[in-house]
Amino acid sequence: MTVYIASLFLPYTASFCSPDAPPGPASDTRPGQPTQPEPISSTAPSPTVSLFEKRSEAPPVGLTPGATTNHERIFTADLVKADAHQLEYPFPKASTHTRHDLTESEAHSPAWGVRTSLNQPKPRSAFAASPSILKHQQLAPPSETASVKKGPGLAAQPLVGHRRRLSRAHHMRKPSFLETEWTITAAEQGNGGLRNAVRSAAESGQLQDQVWVGTLGMPTDALTASTKAAISAKLEEEYNSLTVDVNDSDFDGHYTHFCKTILWPVFHYQIPDNPKSKAYEDHSWVYYVKLNQAFADRIARSWRRGDIIWVQDYHLLLVPAMLRKLLPDAQIGFFLHVAFPSSEVFRCLAPRKELLEGILGANLVGFQTEEYCRHFLQTCSRILSVEATNDGLQLEDRFVNVNKFPIGIDPLSWDKRRKAADVEQWIKTISDRYAGTRLIVARDKIDQVRGIRQKLLSYELFLNTHPEWREKVVLVQVATSTTEQPELEATISDIVMRINSTHSTLAHQPLVFLKQDLAFPQYLALISVADAMMITSLREGMNLTSHEFVYCQDGKYGAQRYGSLILSEFTGSASVFGHHALLVNPWDYHQCADAIETALTRSETERQRIWTRLHQSVLQNSTSNWVKSFSETLARVWHEQSSREIMAVPRLPMDKLEEQYRQAKRRLIILDYEGTLASWGSPKSIIVTTPQRAITTLADLTEDPKNVVYVMSARMPEELERLFRLVSGLGLIAENGCFVREPYAETWSKLTNQVQTNAWKTAVEQILKYYKDRAEGSWIEQRHCSLVFHYEAAEDRPSAYRLASECADHINDACANQGVHAILVDGVLVVEATSTNKSSAAELAWRSCLEQADGGGRPDLLLAIGDSRDDEPVFRWANKLESAHAVNYAMTVTLGSRSTEARATLTQGVAGVLTCLERLAKTSAGRSV
Repeated sequence: MTVYIASLFLPYTASFCSPDAPPGPASDTRPGQPTQPEPISSTAPSPTVSLFEKRSEAPPVGLTPGATTNHERIFTADLVKADAHQLEYPFPKASTHTRHDLTESEAHSPAWGVRTSLNQPKPRSAFAASPSILKHQQLAPPSETASVKKGPGLAAQPLVGHRRRLSRAHHMRKPSFLETEWTITAAEQGNGGLRNAVRSAAESGQLQDQVWVGTLGMPTDALTASTKAAISAKLEEEYNSLTVDVNDSDFDGHYTHFCKTILWPVFHYQIPDNPKSKAYEDHSWVYYVKLNQAFADRIARSWRRGDIIWVQDYHLLLVPAMLRKLLPDAQIGFFLHVAFPSSEVFRCLAPRKELLEGILGANLVGFQTEEYCRHFLQTCSRILSVEATNDGLQLEDRFVNVNKFPIGIDPLSWDKRRKAADVEQWIKTISDRYAGTRLIVARDKIDQVRGIRQKLLSYELFLNTHPEWREKVVLVQVATSTTEQPELEATISDIVMRINSTHSTLAHQPLVFLKQDLAFPQYLALISVADAMMITSLREGMNLTSHEFVYCQDGKYGAQRYGSLILSEFTGSASVFGHHALLVNPWDYHQCADAIETALTRSETERQRIWTRLHQSVLQNSTSNWVKSFSETLARVWHEQSSREIMAVPRLPMDKLEEQYRQAKRRLIILDYEGTLASWGSPKSIIVTTPQRAITTLADLTEDPKNVVYVMSARMPEELERLFRLVSGLGLIAENGCFVREPYAETWSKLTNQVQTNAWKTAVEQILKYYKDRAEGSWIEQRHCSLVFHYEAAEDRPSAYRLASECADHINDACANQGVHAILVDGVLVVEATSTNKSSAAELAWRSCLEQADGGGRPDLLLAIGDSRDDEPVFRWANKLESAHAVNYAMTVTLGSRSTEARATLTQGVAGVLTCLERLAKTSAGRSV
């Protein structure tokens, strides 16, 4: 069984030798063939270059604006580290390699097409926009003559001349990537937290056979087909990685334009509504679809029955549905590593339905927090008008489970890496440099959602209001940028300069702003010696930097321990750490400033007590627990969903049912009414009648003393009494289980609290009236224990359908604490209590049979027949009774061909049900049909 892990970037990529560089160390290296880097110890730096020696090619470190001291000189901007292979990914197969290295969970990878330490081609093809914003679903058309080569801003030119120029340029240029050697090395881009999780799970034996699926993370148009094929073959054979091959323009349209310009801001509550935004020209959508399809096709070619597929993050939202179409029986899980916004924000996306339907191709959808799960359920309910439950979403043909799986870090790997000599040396160096001062650290990307501006303003306010700390505290802010945001960077620079110009002295600088990333050992040392970490993200899925800081504050390395964590309440990590972290609202500068003071003034006893709780949370949410929880849940829900698929539900075995019916001494029969015993009718009908055939059949069944027969319906008790007044001895279940009348009884048992019911009905009715006034032709039906919003006869049906979806979302969000929910069913919106359903009423009927004093005894046959979604709880209840051996034989039957928990199906509708019941009635009378 293979687990396919689909992520946009592979953990590996290809690095090319410089055309002027001498041959590599391998003596048998041939042009076009990969060279394998020499293994490097995981506990010592490279012997050739010291991490404490500045490399000649390293760019100079820019001083912090307004600085008066040289605090920056301690940090290196050299990302082309001598131990790059040691400190970054890759995690090859244990059978051929011995290195299993740790990478940063949130490494600040460069923008696509920009490298910091690897020699790779630059993008050759610019992003090709659609020729018209009104036709953004179409790719830019090729030239009419098929002999024209166009480029951005260039006139059409004959292809022959183009080839001649290319040929001349080919002979004039220096040797390029076509002739140079290459090696497989660690990729700079990618999800470090995911890679650490997969590596730790593989080492612990949780993942026996995993295969990565992704792109190389580099431009490939400059490479020949043979070179790309050789790289792909090497990755597949030796690194368990399947390469998804896409051209540069497709990847640029997908990643740079749609993912980063449209999806990323919206998922983090940043609506791209400025004139510069690409969201108005969503022609990049077609490239997003194209790359997702390439992933689905690549996985489908290698998938075998029994294999598992994990699709990762917002880059691949369409892949689950595409795979479901190609592989209907596949076990597919999807996990979103970033935040998921509320329905009000998500619905601003133009392809909102397509994105949601793409995700729902999975069997299991995972999120970082309960909040994101709730947002997703509400968004699907509102936009797709599907039934949302606490466990997931009920689609027309199947159920999709939704759950939270907070990801974490790998403590064992961090313990091993912290023992390295370079980390120990950096801890000493940083501790000596900042001796006598309190150190606050922060590490963020420069973008609109990380909250760097809010953090610096809060720190400035702290220094202004607490002058006693001005020469006793230093904030080290590490900030890197993967996209050009000059306005934000200029604003941040102004704040930094103002803080240092105001509060610096010749001997002290309160703010060190590093517009660079740190070498990994520096980063480890910095979070080990810090007194506090400050994270003010405006919205973030799970900030693993906070987990790493907490784990490194155990005091095992360095004198500092039990540092305080200042954490934005809008991060997923806030739900993991709870009130044990100093939770702040980044926009509340006074609260953030007070949190800084609290972090610096806490006693060691209090810091230790709080850190212990934070440390426990880190251990409980480790990477191994994340993989274990997600994989076990996926396997369980896939088996549950597969058992409910219609292909696994046989037709009703009538002969066996008749035999069991004949042998039974006591029988309990529970039948749905509308759609099962009779066709659906209008609730407004003054005269409502039951077909004579159904009345006769029910009468024949109830005449048998061995039978106890109940009919259940969503109608009110008085309606059911009128409908079945001609059938004596018939039990009735009204309003979907809120009322039960036992056979031969004259009074009804009520299963709900009327005071509570009246309270929530008053609130819900006001909401329903708001939407009724906006849907001409709709109306509200008052029932004793529920409310029904009818929009099936509205004049503008599509508009009413959309309003009903919004209404359901509104009620489920506002009234969840009152124990009610709203469900869309066949042109109506039903609002009822969550605590009562048809299964609770069926349970009451079962207990009544057991308690009867006439000697009837426990039923040994149970038959339940229904046709709609609200009958599923009865099927589930009946099946569990048989599994627990409470009844000898239970048969649950549904009508139609949908996903169900029933064990058999009837496809002849109402007529088929009545025929089945007639045969049973005649069987008990000793006659055959």
